Amino acid sequence: MIVAVDAMGGDHAPGEIVKGTLEAAPLISGGIILVGDLARLEPLLPSTLPKNLTLRHASEEIGMDESPTEAFRRKKDASLVVAANIVRDGEATSMVSAGNTGAATAVSLLTWRQMAGVHRPAIASQFPNANGGFLLLDAGASPDVDPEHLVEFAMMGRAYAQKALDRKEPTVHLLNIGEEEGKGNQFAKQAYKLLSRFPWFSGNIEGKDMFLGRCDVVVCDAFVGNITLKTSEGVAEYILGTIKAQVPENPIGKAFFLPLKRILAPLRKQMDYAEYGGSPLLGLNGLTMICHGRSNAKAIRNAIIKAHHATDNRILETIRDSIGQLEPVTP
Repeated sequence: MIVAVDAMGGDHAPGEIVKGTLEAAPLISGGIILVGDLARLEPLLPSTLPKNLTLRHASEEIGMDESPTEAFRRKKDASLVVAANIVRDGEATSMVSAGNTGAATAVSLLTWRQMAGVHRPAIASQFPNANGGFLLLDAGASPDVDPEHLVEFAMMGRAYAQKALDRKEPTVHLLNIGEEEGKGNQFAKQAYKLLSRFPWFSGNIEGKDMFLGRCDVVVCDAFVGNITLKTSEGVAEYILGTIKAQVPENPIGKAFFLPLKRILAPLRKQMDYAEYGGSPLLGLNGLTMICHGRSNAKAIRNAIIKAHHATDNRILETIRDSIGQLEPVTP
């Protein structure tokens, strides 16, 4: 089990990527291949590398504002492309990148292709809630989908929830504007109809109830999912920032706020994206952990551990088995 890490992707690359990789190396039993411009990587590395860490040179990088497909076509030696090729060629079992999400999705798709029976890949983002967290699919990979594709998202999400969240029989909800059957636009109504064929489908769920109630997997298209993800991040940062701003800048005031800080510590941890590391891109013949663009070393470390854990738990094989049980859906 070897993880290929795109060292040049992200707002804080390569420094934080290298630091996170070095932190992860002693925590996993498998190996890591760090991919990037060696002239920039080597000054950041110790003279003696961890035994399970190797380097691979890549002379180019894909910027955050570049067209994903155009960059894939032109930059054959980009760190992201080289890392994906390492997985394709069997030298690694998964990939981690904090770079351009569109590029990571496109490069993974064009290099590995979809699994048999999967028509659209999906990003499964993990969210905290009052009952141990849930997965949201799709959080950014496929904004233009048909209702039947949400059935595939549901199957992939259930498989990942079983392995990553240790849910025995994960339920699936459809993100909608109301919980009653018949709510939403035509897309949502058709998706509800298709999902209703399965015993694990628990109906519609509103945005607020994802965080307050019990749910394991929530499905939607990537347009809705990515807006939900970014809005949730913004609300979390606003709440934590507002609380922090209220703490007086004197020792006496800070002493009064110390009990509150202790109470809020678990909440802060739950709302910290770095705790989750990255979100898996599911549905392809390879596994990519897509990290936040501003990922720090902690996020990269956790993403590498998460990728290693997913491979160890044979997540791709589990998803293939789940999708293989689906009968062709007539729209």
